[in-house]
Amino acid sequence: MNVKLDDDSEEHTLATSPPPTRAPGRPRSREADEAILAAALDLLIERGAGWASIEQVARRAGVTRATVYRRFPTLTDLLVCAVEWEYRDVDPGSMDWPDIDSMVTAWAGHLGRPRARRLIRRLYSTVDDLPELLHAYHKAHGSHRGLAVRTTLERARAAGQLPPDSDPEILQQMLSGAALQHLAAHPDTTGPEEVKSYFLAILGQVGLQTSPIPRRSTAR
Repeated sequence: MNVKLDDDSEEHTLATSPPPTRAPGRPRSREADEAILAAALDLLIERGAGWASIEQVARRAGVTRATVYRRFPTLTDLLVCAVEWEYRDVDPGSMDWPDIDSMVTAWAGHLGRPRARRLIRRLYSTVDDLPELLHAYHKAHGSHRGLAVRTTLERARAAGQLPPDSDPEILQQMLSGAALQHLAAHPDTTGPEEVKSYFLAILGQVGLQTSPIPRRSTAR
């Protein structure tokens, strides 16, 4: 069966097992939805939000502009949904790291992927002109990661790997800033091991120990 991505086609209505009920109106094509979102995300990464357009997205996705507009009234709506779609499979439970080494390994793995690095740079570059994109990123992924990092730092402090007077929230913000600096100053060919060493070196400057820090005795 030849099924086109563009749901303007009558062939789109064909299905081997149609759902028992659906809302009134024309049927939606999941293939078209995903093609549009993927095209929007690729254009965002490659060219930036300021150079993307509905026409370019439609052309790359293989659909008409009308197909895109039926789903997304504006380019901003489309880009926000594309960012949310990119992080749709992120499970906050997967960021329940038992220790700092696990946390840094996972973070380095993420920042060791060129596509992920470029996307994060693009999102932060929209903070003034299109803040909705950065908000969508934080809602879908960034806020969960930030909370997981603070929780892991609290565990490390309780285990004596960080100084008892260290502030996990400040350390988390410091690491986030260090990540952005790395994205700006290091090439996208930087591998996970180099990124991990970078973060461990920073944490070492604030007192991270591989073994617990001895507690001071209060006895005189």
